Amino acid sequence: EIENRVAEIGKAISKEYAGQEILLLGVLRGVFCFMADLMRHITLPMSVDFMSVSYYSGAGVQDGVRITKGPDVVLEGKHVVLVEDIVDTGMTLNYLLRYLRERNPASLKVCALLDKRARRFAEVQLDYVGFEAPDEFMVGYGLDYLERYRNLPFIGILRPKELPQPSEG
Repeated sequence: EIENRVAEIGKAISKEYAGQEILLLGVLRGVFCFMADLMRHITLPMSVDFMSVSYYSGAGVQDGVRITKGPDVVLEGKHVVLVEDIVDTGMTLNYLLRYLRERNPASLKVCALLDKRARRFAEVQLDYVGFEAPDEFMVGYGLDYLERYRNLPFIGILRPKELPQPSEG
């Protein structure tokens, strides 16, 4: 099911950007399985880059997103497809889109493997979506819990009673 849907998305991107070169920009780390498969189904000239974000909160600090690795390539004038593993609240994606638009790409679209609308706070447009996701904790195909389960060849739900506890020390 995943393989077929990823192929459909790759075909749609290829059709929409026919005759143009695109930049696939992935948000690490959960995106790497999806993005590797997606790029194999795109029939256009393309370049690939990655970003990384972290989340912070704590005493005296407003909760937020921090870009820990920005794009290595200049985005100005490029057709950028931002690739995400999962979009839930939309807050991180909203922040990233503002950041990327400031770099003046020719176009900016969003491709997400999973869309968890039940948790959406910020209205963000997803141009290509693999699957609607339930309001559950999902793992596999790059998605993790405490860096575990990324290597599962499927996407599954990790129930609270099944969650391993972080090791101490």
